[in-house]
Amino acid sequence: MRWRDRLVSRFYQAATGSRKVRNLLTPLGALFFILVLALFIFASLWLDRFLGLPELTAGLWTLILCVLFLAKGLFLWLWSLVCFIKAGGTPVPFNPPPRLLTDGPYAWVRNPMLSGVFCLLFGVGLLLKSPSLVFFFTPAFIFISVLELKIIEEPELTIRLGREYLEYRKRVPMFLPWGKRDPGRN
Repeated sequence: MRWRDRLVSRFYQAATGSRKVRNLLTPLGALFFILVLALFIFASLWLDRFLGLPELTAGLWTLILCVLFLAKGLFLWLWSLVCFIKAGGTPVPFNPPPRLLTDGPYAWVRNPMLSGVFCLLFGVGLLLKSPSLVFFFTPAFIFISVLELKIIEEPELTIRLGREYLEYRKRVPMFLPWGKRDPGRN
């Protein structure tokens, strides 16, 4: 069995395992995600200082962009979180809801919570005036997230949810809505 298949199998076992195990893994998964985000932010600030990079220009447009990114990111993140809780699950892949979420922000994109996190990272980068967070670490985080989704989460969702997920994946974009809502929803 290839490493990828073993990893997908582990995620599937955790997501479909006992409630006790899922409840134990959920805070660990959330903590890991928060630590990775913090690492990216602190590493960017360190790199800015180490390389002597000039701060991003602070002006009215930067402030407006910062507020827009932070507000949109927080809104998407919270809306997604509410949808997960209402459906009886968590955003941590080890403790997912029992059904595929296709309403709320999930009618527009498959990963609105990550879209929100990406916006938050850009907003924090602008707030901290960090060129490496805006131009390197946030795009790197997006790239790593896409890899993780393609290598682990999407194969696990396909195993767990089957045809329903495959059809949803065809209809709904991964991160950015392209102007229309999922036609499979009313």
